[in-house]
Amino acid sequence: MLDIKLLRDDPDAVARNLADRNVVVFDDLGTDAPDWAAKTIARLGELDTTWRNCIAAVEDIRRRQNANAESSKAVGKLPKDQQAEARAPLVVEGRALRDAEREQTTAAEAAAAARDEAWARLPNMTHAEVPRGNTDADHRVVREVGVRRDFAKEGFLPLDHVAICDALGLAEFSAGAKVAGPKFYYLKGDAVLLDLALQHYALSVARKHGFVLHTTPDLAKVEILAGLGFNPRGASTQVYSVADTDLCLVGTAEITLGGMLADEILEEEKLPLLVAGLSHCFRTEAGAAGRDARGLYRVHQFTKVELFAFTAGDLAVSEAMHTRFLAIEEEIFTGLGLPYRVLDIASGDLGGPAYRKFDLEAWMPGRTEGDAPAGAWGEVTSTSNCTDYQARRLRIRYRPREADGSSKKTRFVHMLNGTAIANTRAIVAILENYQQKDGSVVVPEVLRAWVGTDRITAK
Repeated sequence: MLDIKLLRDDPDAVARNLADRNVVVFDDLGTDAPDWAAKTIARLGELDTTWRNCIAAVEDIRRRQNANAESSKAVGKLPKDQQAEARAPLVVEGRALRDAEREQTTAAEAAAAARDEAWARLPNMTHAEVPRGNTDADHRVVREVGVRRDFAKEGFLPLDHVAICDALGLAEFSAGAKVAGPKFYYLKGDAVLLDLALQHYALSVARKHGFVLHTTPDLAKVEILAGLGFNPRGASTQVYSVADTDLCLVGTAEITLGGMLADEILEEEKLPLLVAGLSHCFRTEAGAAGRDARGLYRVHQFTKVELFAFTAGDLAVSEAMHTRFLAIEEEIFTGLGLPYRVLDIASGDLGGPAYRKFDLEAWMPGRTEGDAPAGAWGEVTSTSNCTDYQARRLRIRYRPREADGSSKKTRFVHMLNGTAIANTRAIVAILENYQQKDGSVVVPEVLRAWVGTDRITAK
């Protein structure tokens, strides 16, 4: 969450950020009411003022209790025949003050809970260079890399990955639906080796760049998901919950990697801490339909290699790390020989924790626009700088050092995440970009040692 000082010191900036990101905090204000963002901040300010007034009242009562205690001590110095009479009103006052303290402390706790519950709904602040807007058209194309094949010149029309999987025996979609429901699948034959090859490849790149490799749990507690800014409950959630427990299936290793240091204080000299996680990912994908619903592009379960970093709590440091994450993702997809483009994601499409996010979209020749296979861009990775937004919720701090080595006051770390490989989408891009006129699929050179062949053919 954000530092509450922002609400007190610069409420206009927080209001502008709400408007830029189109985030609803109070349902009755929505985003259609005039000045809804300013009214939202005003209400948050009222909640904060209520809490501060309660705290001031508690402190005043405690001052009076201290004065009462001092007066009681003074009574002990009086002659014994005067002490009972002098002490009686102090005892009555002391009881009243204890009752008042209990009442005001309860009121302060309730006020803090009301304010914090609303404050936690606010998104992170937004980088000044992020394009403002709420539609896909508002994303900024940073660059396009690679050459898209001209299949017409090669004398054939590209198939989509579903048709390729059917022809080469690489997946079973109907069997997956029969066993587990729509958007589940079986990988078969060489697709299994391709899936494993992508894992090996991404992990080898991550290790080369200094990331400590992990396999992570597929489950995490609700409090960890909430701490990282995910909504683990409610109608709009994309999270599978395990009945009668406080556990959820994770949708990304960002959750398990980010949560592993909750409530810890790190030493500054250990930063940046770079970790990579291999995990299964589970997402309900509620409401997904249309072209994205076919095949492997948008599924309920997939394997992913995730990059994660904990850095010092300085914007210059975390922004440099964000640039590094993007470069690693580009290295991976350049190595795969896939055409891609980099998007600077618009403010209205940023996840709540993200200060800035870059997506990589690969060119997928078999994706349809309308009824014809015309090709389209499809998201394959993303990387976000979440600054200290998640660290505040998870209470992950570090201890800065003075020049002489002495400790300074602890600060919150900055946290960043990035997709190295989301396997199903990478498989879609590989099958569609490397398909051949004879129906085979060439295996990218960097994967051949693990796949064991340079070409996938019908068996």
